Amino acid sequence: VQLQASGGGLVQAGGSLRLSCAASGSDFSGYIWGWHRQAPGRPREFVAAITSGGSTNYADSGKGRFTISRDNAKNVMYLQMNSLKVEDTGVYYCYVRRHSFASQIWGQGTLVTVSS
Repeated sequence: VQLQASGGGLVQAGGSLRLSCAASGSDFSGYIWGWHRQAPGRPREFVAAITSGGSTNYADSGKGRFTISRDNAKNVMYLQMNSLKVEDTGVYYCYVRRHSFASQIWGQGTLVTVSS
Protein backbone atom coordinates (compact mmCIF):
# COMPACT_ATOMS: atom_id res chain seq x y z
CA VAL A 1 0.00 0.00 0.00
CA GLN A 2 1.45 3.32 -1.01
CA LEU A 3 0.19 6.90 -1.17
CA GLN A 4 2.13 9.31 -3.35
CA ALA A 5 1.53 13.03 -2.91
CA SER A 6 2.68 15.50 -5.53
CA GLY A 7 2.06 18.98 -6.85
CA GLY A 8 3.72 21.09 -4.20
CA GLY A 9 6.02 23.95 -5.05
CA LEU A 10 6.78 27.61 -4.65
CA VAL A 11 4.02 30.08 -5.44
CA GLN A 12 3.36 33.72 -4.71
CA ALA A 13 0.60 34.78 -2.38
CA GLY A 14 -2.67 34.87 -4.29
CA GLY A 15 -1.62 32.07 -6.58
CA SER A 16 -2.90 28.54 -6.97
CA LEU A 17 -1.63 24.99 -6.71
CA ARG A 18 -3.23 21.62 -7.22
CA LEU A 19 -2.01 18.76 -5.10
CA SER A 20 -2.54 15.14 -6.06
CA CYS A 21 -2.44 11.97 -4.03
CA ALA A 22 -2.28 8.67 -5.86
CA ALA A 23 -2.87 5.38 -4.08
CA SER A 24 -1.58 2.01 -5.13
CA GLY A 25 -1.66 -1.48 -3.75
CA SER A 26 -5.32 -1.58 -2.82
CA ASP A 27 -8.74 -0.24 -3.72
CA PHE A 28 -9.55 2.75 -1.56
CA SER A 29 -12.74 3.76 -3.28
CA GLY A 30 -14.74 3.07 -0.13
CA TYR A 31 -12.40 4.98 2.15
CA ILE A 32 -12.27 8.51 3.45
CA TRP A 33 -9.44 10.49 1.86
CA GLY A 34 -7.95 13.63 3.29
CA TRP A 35 -5.15 16.11 3.71
CA HIS A 36 -3.30 17.44 6.70
CA ARG A 37 -0.48 19.94 6.71
CA GLN A 38 2.38 20.85 8.98
CA ALA A 39 3.94 24.27 9.06
CA PRO A 40 7.45 24.75 10.46
CA GLY A 41 7.39 24.59 14.23
CA ARG A 42 3.70 23.77 14.37
CA PRO A 43 1.75 20.56 14.88
CA ARG A 44 0.14 18.78 11.98
CA GLU A 45 -3.37 20.08 11.33
CA PHE A 46 -6.42 18.98 9.38
CA VAL A 47 -7.00 20.63 6.01
CA ALA A 48 -9.79 18.77 4.21
CA ALA A 49 -11.41 15.38 3.78
CA ILE A 50 -13.78 13.68 1.37
CA THR A 51 -15.89 10.57 1.89
CA SER A 52 -16.49 7.80 -0.60
CA GLY A 53 -19.83 9.41 -1.37
CA GLY A 54 -18.27 12.77 -2.10
CA SER A 55 -19.15 14.60 1.11
CA THR A 56 -16.47 17.12 1.99
CA ASN A 57 -15.20 18.78 5.12
CA TYR A 58 -12.77 21.68 5.37
CA ALA A 59 -10.83 23.40 8.06
CA ASP A 60 -12.00 26.99 8.48
CA SER A 61 -8.66 28.21 7.15
CA GLY A 62 -9.36 26.71 3.73
CA LYS A 63 -13.08 27.22 3.31
CA GLY A 64 -13.88 29.09 0.13
CA ARG A 65 -10.32 28.72 -1.16
CA PHE A 66 -9.62 24.97 -1.19
CA THR A 67 -11.53 22.27 -3.03
CA ILE A 68 -11.00 18.58 -2.38
CA SER A 69 -12.05 16.00 -4.94
CA ARG A 70 -11.38 12.40 -5.83
CA ASP A 71 -11.45 10.05 -8.77
CA ASN A 72 -12.31 6.60 -7.43
CA ALA A 73 -11.68 4.92 -10.76
CA LYS A 74 -8.11 6.19 -10.73
CA ASN A 75 -7.56 5.95 -6.96
CA VAL A 76 -6.51 9.59 -6.93
CA MET A 77 -7.44 12.57 -4.77
CA TYR A 78 -6.87 16.24 -5.48
CA LEU A 79 -6.67 19.43 -3.47
CA GLN A 80 -7.15 22.59 -5.50
CA MET A 81 -5.80 25.52 -3.54
CA ASN A 82 -6.61 29.04 -4.69
CA SER A 83 -5.88 32.47 -3.25
CA LEU A 84 -2.96 31.01 -1.36
CA LYS A 85 -1.65 32.82 1.68
CA VAL A 86 1.78 32.82 3.28
CA GLU A 87 0.27 30.96 6.22
CA ASP A 88 -0.65 28.07 3.91
CA THR A 89 3.04 27.22 3.74
CA GLY A 90 3.86 23.75 4.99
CA VAL A 91 4.24 20.11 4.15
CA TYR A 92 0.95 18.65 2.96
CA TYR A 93 0.28 15.00 3.75
CA CYS A 94 -2.45 12.88 2.24
CA TYR A 95 -4.10 9.95 3.95
CA VAL A 96 -6.83 7.38 3.64
CA ARG A 97 -8.86 5.79 6.39
CA ARG A 98 -11.57 3.16 6.37
CA HIS A 99 -13.91 5.27 8.51
CA SER A 100 -13.82 8.26 10.83
CA PHE A 101 -12.54 6.27 13.81
CA ALA A 102 -9.98 4.22 11.93
CA SER A 103 -6.28 4.94 11.83
CA GLN A 104 -4.98 6.85 8.86
CA ILE A 105 -2.64 5.46 6.27
CA TRP A 106 -0.30 8.31 5.42
CA GLY A 107 1.58 9.21 2.30
CA GLN A 108 4.80 11.16 2.19
CA GLY A 109 4.41 14.90 2.18
CA THR A 110 4.68 17.47 -0.54
CA LEU A 111 6.05 20.89 0.31
CA VAL A 112 4.03 24.00 -0.42
CA THR A 113 5.78 27.33 -0.03
CA VAL A 114 3.84 30.55 -0.45
CA SER A 115 5.92 33.69 -0.71
CA SER A 116 4.76 37.22 -0.01
